[in-house]
This record gives sequence, C-alpha cells and structure tokens, in this order.
Amino acid sequence: DARVADGMAAQLKWRAERLADGERPVGWKVAFSAPAAMERLGIEAPLVGFLTDKALIESGSEYSLRGWTKPALEPEIAIHMDADLPGGADRATAAAAIAGLGPAIELADLDVPVEDVRNVVATNIFQRGVILGPMDESRRGGDAAGITARIYDRDQLVAEQDDPCAVVGDLVDVTRHVADLLAASGSGVSSGDVIISGSVVPILWVEPGQHIRLELDPLGRLDVQFTDAAPG
Repeated sequence: DARVADGMAAQLKWRAERLADGERPVGWKVAFSAPAAMERLGIEAPLVGFLTDKALIESGSEYSLRGWTKPALEPEIAIHMDADLPGGADRATAAAAIAGLGPAIELADLDVPVEDVRNVVATNIFQRGVILGPMDESRRGGDAAGITARIYDRDQLVAEQDDPCAVVGDLVDVTRHVADLLAASGSGVSSGDVIISGSVVPILWVEPGQHIRLELDPLGRLDVQFTDAAPG
C-alpha cells in the first residue's frame, strides 16, 4: 500500500529526529487491527506507530486534555521483547523473543481525518500518551490464555472483554506483523521494546472529569484521571 509505505517513511524520519533531540525509544503501537476498521480505511493489515519516553504517563496520575481535538483511550495488552526480531521471522522465533505481557493504556487525539491514511501514519497514528504496567514473566512467549479486560469510569463498568485476542489477534502474529512492517520500512523491533497490541474494546471517548481504570486480569491494573487544567 503506497499510502502506508509513504507514511511510514515520513513517520520514521520524524522518529529519528525526535531521538536525535534526546527522546528515548520505548517501542511500537499497533492500530486499526479490527476487520471493520481495516475495511473502512481500505488497508489489508494493521498500522504501526512508535512510542518514546516523552509519551510515558504514570498510572494513577492526573492528565490534562486541554487543547485536544477528540480525546480517546484504548485499553491494551503490552508485549515486552527481550530479543531483536527481524522481518520474516517464523512463529517459534517470534514467540521466543517475547519476554512477557503486561497491561497498557494508550491515549490518542484524533486530530486529522481518519481516512487520510498516509497522513495518519506519517503523524504517528494519533499517539499522545501511554501508561505501561509491570511485565508478567509467566506470559513469556505471548501466552494470553485466560486474560480478561474490565474498564471502569470510577466504579461504573463501561466496557469489558473476556477474550482480548479475539479483537487484536494472536499476540505472536501481532509481533511478527510489526517486525515485518518495520523491516520493510528500514527499521526493526529491538530487545527491550514494548509493543502495545491494539485496543481490546471499541475505542473509548474521554473527557475531563473521568477517572478510568483498566483491570486486565491477571496482568494488573492501571488508572488515569482526566482534567482540563493547564499542563504543568
């Protein structure tokens, strides 16, 4: 897809510039992995963006949405890598490179038209922030069996998913896709990278005053409270 290839070239150039300015790489994000989303955009595979330490948010913190266009939250499973993974790797190699799994929340701002695939990719697919929980080493190899997701706004259940991989796909295959796309774009998955694998429920639109909690059992819990205060 020329739109994706062109967008990835621009995105990775921007990433390189940011790393040169002092940001540290954290990993990668997967987006638009649901079949309906891919059909809407006319793409055949999920899109991939990058994460740096500038995006990291501590669980339990307050986070300002002031100035955002269309704030969104995505509860995700984080894939933690402890080996480099080249493009074209087989399933066994990809699984062996996964050190474990953990909970994640991504924050996004849909500030450009979704249908403009090239620009969406080039501007890093709406990425604004990410909350990462601890890694569960017992999930080495990408084993997601028995993981469930519950999302609350304060004490009110707002979304749930008893089989997250039914939404985002097999986590080993997700990892291979990221490695393949990055390799084709002149980059790659490295040891120490974290891959957030896509939202396990339909995107949640958020606004100041909400206090969102993700319970990704048995991996852990994360939460964030949104405000409209000027960023400190």
